[in-house]
Amino acid sequence: MPISFPVSIRTEKISGGKDKNIYYPQVYKMKNVRLEQNINRKIVHQTQQLVNELVGGDPASVVEIIGSYEIKNNQREVLSLALSNYTYHYHAAHGMTIIKSLTFDLKEGKHCELKDLFKPGSDYVKRLSMQIQKQIKQRNIQLLNPFTEIKPNQDFYIADKTIVIYFQLYEITPYVFGFPMFPISVYDLLDIIDENGPLGRMAENN
Repeated sequence: MPISFPVSIRTEKISGGKDKNIYYPQVYKMKNVRLEQNINRKIVHQTQQLVNELVGGDPASVVEIIGSYEIKNNQREVLSLALSNYTYHYHAAHGMTIIKSLTFDLKEGKHCELKDLFKPGSDYVKRLSMQIQKQIKQRNIQLLNPFTEIKPNQDFYIADKTIVIYFQLYEITPYVFGFPMFPISVYDLLDIIDENGPLGRMAENN
């Protein structure tokens, strides 16, 4: 197996004054310059989308806005990261946070949606939903409504040998519960993951 090094990442900042700072990652020094540009454009676009969604049509009422990120996986030619944005509007009961993640297959040079991680035709929605239902019971998670299944493009990120499926605030649980995160081992999905894709690479033991 050829040696694969992590991607170099630097932090960029957008500042709108006191209590209004957005930090986001950018990759650099990649051999594939076009892929580097595509990744950085995607990150900037997603960062801007988060701002637009939370600021809405009333930027004057924003008291505080904080953007940050976490690198969830940067190995085996798989880059997975989570961008978060917290915004508090004047007189609001509480602030609101959104988390969105991006996963890139650096070997194939593409951004991955959830369906891209699995074999074509595999019922990944059903399999992942079953794992989540099991965890909801085990962890006694309080739901707003009975959980049936995830969306085909449900939010996720990859962290070493797990895929983490997550939901936004209020999506399936009350606000006080925060973001429901469901880590699922790649070894529980071996029969349906794309062996040549990001999860296949994570599952390798070498």
